[in-house]
Amino acid sequence: FSAAREIVERELGAPLASVFSSFDPEPIAAASIAQVHGARLLDNTKVMVKVQRPNIEHIIERDISILRGIAELIEIYVPDMAIYNPRGIVEEFARTISRELDFFIEASNAVRLRENFLASDILYVPRIFPEVSSKHVLVIERIQGLRIDEFERIDRAGFDRKEISRNGAAAFFQMVFQDGFFHADPHPGNIFVLGDGK
Repeated sequence: FSAAREIVERELGAPLASVFSSFDPEPIAAASIAQVHGARLLDNTKVMVKVQRPNIEHIIERDISILRGIAELIEIYVPDMAIYNPRGIVEEFARTISRELDFFIEASNAVRLRENFLASDILYVPRIFPEVSSKHVLVIERIQGLRIDEFERIDRAGFDRKEISRNGAAAFFQMVFQDGFFHADPHPGNIFVLGDGK
C-alpha cells in the first residue's frame, strides 16, 4: 500500500486525504500491470482507483527485449516459423502493451464507450473521473452488482439469465457493428448485473 499511496500522491500532486475521504489499503483486484483499490472521493462518491505497479514500464521493456531476442532466434534457427513473423508479433505486442500503460488512453476509451451507451436501457458504463486521474492512476465510478458468472446469485435475485445474455449480445453487436468501438476485455470481473437488470 505504501508504494500505491506514493504513486497516487505523486501522480495527482496532492496528499491522499486531500483527494479521497477514504482509501482502502487492501486492493480489491490485482492484475499484471496494476491493482485496484476501493475509495471515496471527498463528496463521498464511491470509486475504484486503478494504480499502476511501481517500475512496471521498465519490467515490460525488459520482457519485450527478451521476446525480441527469442523471436530473432526463432527466425534464424527455425526457418519454417518465419512465415508467422515472430518479430512482427513481438512488435505488435510491444505497441499494444505500451498503450495499455497509458491510463489516459484507457480513460478516453471508457468515456467514449459510456457516451455510446448513455441512452441505453440495457448497458451501464461507469463514469471516469479525469480530474483525479493521470497516466498511471485511473479513478472510475464504483458500481455494485453481481458478477456475470455468479449464476446462483443471479437466479436468486430473480434475473432471467437468457435475457441478460440477449442484452449482452445486443450491446456487443452495437459496439462492433454500429459504433465500431468495443470493449476488448469482457471477462467476468468486468461485467456485472446491476439491481435494475442492466
